[in-house]
Amino acid sequence: MEKEKLLEEMRTLIAEIDKHNKAYYVYDNPIISDKEYDKLYYRLVELENQTGIILDNSPTQRVGDEVLESFSKKKHEVPLLSLNKVRDFDDLESWVHDMREIAPKTKFTLEYKFDGLSLVVEYNNGQFVSATTRGNGQIGEDVSLQAKTIKSLPLKIDFKGHLIVRGEGMITNKNFEKYNKNATEKLKNPRNAVAGAIRNLDPKETAKRNLDYFCYEIILCEGKAFATQEEMNLFLKENGFKTGGYFKVFNSASEIADEIKKVDEIKNKIDITIDGMVIKVDQVAPRDEIGYTNKFPKWAMAFKFEAQEVTTMLQDVIWQVGRSGRVTPIAVLEPVELAGATISRATLNNIEDIERKNVYKNSRVLIRRSNEVIPEVMGLAEKYPDSEKISQPTNCPCCKHALVRKGPLLFCTNHLGCKDQVVDRLSHFASRNAFNIEGLSEKTVGQFYDTLNVRALSDIFSLTKEDLLKLELFKDKKAEKTIKSIEKSKNIELGRFLFALGIAEVGSKTARELAREFGSLENVKSASVDNLASIRDVGSVIAENIYNFFQNQDNLKEIDRLLSAGVKIEEVEKVEVSNSPFSDKTIVLTGTLESFTRSDAERIIESLGGRTSSSVSKNTDFVLAGENAGSKLDKAKALGVKVISENEFKVMAKL
Repeated sequence: MEKEKLLEEMRTLIAEIDKHNKAYYVYDNPIISDKEYDKLYYRLVELENQTGIILDNSPTQRVGDEVLESFSKKKHEVPLLSLNKVRDFDDLESWVHDMREIAPKTKFTLEYKFDGLSLVVEYNNGQFVSATTRGNGQIGEDVSLQAKTIKSLPLKIDFKGHLIVRGEGMITNKNFEKYNKNATEKLKNPRNAVAGAIRNLDPKETAKRNLDYFCYEIILCEGKAFATQEEMNLFLKENGFKTGGYFKVFNSASEIADEIKKVDEIKNKIDITIDGMVIKVDQVAPRDEIGYTNKFPKWAMAFKFEAQEVTTMLQDVIWQVGRSGRVTPIAVLEPVELAGATISRATLNNIEDIERKNVYKNSRVLIRRSNEVIPEVMGLAEKYPDSEKISQPTNCPCCKHALVRKGPLLFCTNHLGCKDQVVDRLSHFASRNAFNIEGLSEKTVGQFYDTLNVRALSDIFSLTKEDLLKLELFKDKKAEKTIKSIEKSKNIELGRFLFALGIAEVGSKTARELAREFGSLENVKSASVDNLASIRDVGSVIAENIYNFFQNQDNLKEIDRLLSAGVKIEEVEKVEVSNSPFSDKTIVLTGTLESFTRSDAERIIESLGGRTSSSVSKNTDFVLAGENAGSKLDKAKALGVKVISENEFKVMAKL
């Protein structure tokens, strides 16, 4: 009875996995994440081990899925295997130990695990012959015309023998974003973008996505033998194949584990999508002795990273009002684990974004989280009979004022009577990078609105100690301290003042650039759109925002009230920085600095003609590393970017 119950669970799992395989491989429209798929798959493996029974149609006995009928089928000359996976570093260590039992002197290679579409490419006499998808491992789809549109795939190579290689059709993140920027129908993710392009019957449509091909395996090489995987990698590069720009050799499991951790930390800054790392026995000779299963080689292993995408239920959409009056939709999700965090909210940009992504209340949606930022709803995974259309609100969710639509955006124009936007505006004004008024939390500012009738930014400077004592939790000492902080804040740098005004899309860094370039508030106020757009990091959209802000009479009157209240703006003198070691250099800060805050360090760098950036690239000139520096330091070392300590920075800046 118990055995039959387990068999029934296995049949149910097989049906569920087959459904998802078809959605993923045939229709290029996954309805669950890799993490959820792996949970189903490994439960089936567990039951097969427990019962000793493998049903004929079990997906554990096959690689891939059916081929599309719309393409010619082609039998692979050598059957294509998949890769087994390890789930943690203990399993990795056990695998390395097992390999060393058979090949004691072998080293191990480490490569990216690409998240694209597997393609087998054949050459004869140095000429491209064909390209085939993996299909079911035995038979694939002939996509030669589509593959020939990939500019990084060589059509002619130096090697003249019969050669069959395997690699991954990919789209870089840069090209993915570029395509989506102008596309009527946005693509869900880079992997789907590649699958859809390769399986498009019109090669011209494939070409529009500007794909890449990264090669990682030699399946057959007539008349040539290789002693190691490292030799194979070199051969591929010598014949013009892209290999992903990453290939390393290690001696031990601990070295491999340390390197995987480093790559995991910087993977979102790489321009291609990887979902793990591939480890192989470097020596070729012992591979046959190590052997194969009917599904994968035992001498190679994949280590998958924690999922960056997952599916979950979109339960509701709430609309929030920001300081500019813009009303933004936020997705309320069934809580789900993603990239080490529990996610219950995600971004939906505007009503057009909702319509384009075709998402509904009570539907399953795909969520992505990158660089530890706010998660975003990427699109619909599955719709149900009771899924409900998301409607555009007509009134402000806070003050019920009628909303105004400008393009895809909604705005509440009740700027002084809408509590949510007033509180957000005042909190921003008092924040650390603006007027830096201590004690003005969002809760406190809410009390200012409710009890003290504070509506405008300048109202803060008319508050007295007696006013504050009317508020909850304000005693004599706290009230006195807050009034002193308000008074102290009146002397403010121009960059901080510009940031405090809350101009749309003007962050603290852009505000400091404006201050440095224009020197005074009057110069910024009178600047033309062209003058503003010529400033570094200020594009045409932000330039328009700044120009329009200072054309608004209400904004100008509020600035006058701030100045009348005693606010004194420190103008910026032009300093000759041509001899500065930071002049026209890009510096990235990482870790904790002892002598000054990160904001102070950024201001010092900018005052000496340099610029700061949040990410390390080959264009970075210096990385200033404090205590507990993390992945940015690792990436700097990998790219050969010069790293300076806090003391070295102080010497260079003559502090």
